[in-house]
Amino acid sequence: MNEQQDVIAELGDAGALAGVCWAYLSATTRSLETYSEADGHDAAWLGNTRFTLFRDRLDRVFACERYAVRSGNDDADLDVLYDQLSERDIDTMPRLDADLVRRSNLNGSPGWAYGATRFLLASGVFGKLDKLPWPQKSPTKQRVARQRNPEPPQPSLFDDFALDEIGGLEAVLAATHDLDLTTYVVAHTLDPLSRQVELVLGRARLNSGGGQAWHWRQNLLSTPPADGGRRTDDAPIPTNPNTVPDAPVRLRRPAEERRNDRAGDGQ
Repeated sequence: MNEQQDVIAELGDAGALAGVCWAYLSATTRSLETYSEADGHDAAWLGNTRFTLFRDRLDRVFACERYAVRSGNDDADLDVLYDQLSERDIDTMPRLDADLVRRSNLNGSPGWAYGATRFLLASGVFGKLDKLPWPQKSPTKQRVARQRNPEPPQPSLFDDFALDEIGGLEAVLAATHDLDLTTYVVAHTLDPLSRQVELVLGRARLNSGGGQAWHWRQNLLSTPPADGGRRTDDAPIPTNPNTVPDAPVRLRRPAEERRNDRAGDGQ
């Protein structure tokens, strides 16, 4: 398999992609429910609110930051987790292990990591994700876009160099561009008029001269999440309330705590 297939399979099988999809649809739905031009809201307000809620929902579904499981009181943890969420959000939230994904910010930019794979967030204009101008983004996003492509489409520029020179030159470039974790970008858009959304995960490409913004990207809304959640296919965000009663659920404690409990029971 190539890198795209490997990454999507790894994050998909773990449930991380289902968490990302839930977080974005929840954040976008809530933003549109609150958005009102009559109340002075504009595109900047909508974008900032969507980003803030997206970050919050990611922390919720992955049990990070203020939603980390600390108290040992499941009921209290659920009260915090579900505060301000709609019945639909609660009903559709993936149930993931609390230690599955961790916060892994990069130079102050919010990030989340599963194993050695990290992703950051970036917003774009609806229908123009393939032209995202990375040189106009923050220095952190530019650095992410400068990471080496592990599957270059063309032969290396160093093909005519002596073999013993190639390793040294590539090592210098790697030291300049590599990050502590392989970092991808979750890019998202919203058309407030049609209420259509886009959500992709990909390896950013620094398009200084224009052109494609990705070495590869995966549409996260084109197929159902692994847990059987709802499918969107760029459909309008739902606005009607969900009448399905909440399922009785409890947060899972971190795997290490559960293993310790089982070990104590066996003594």
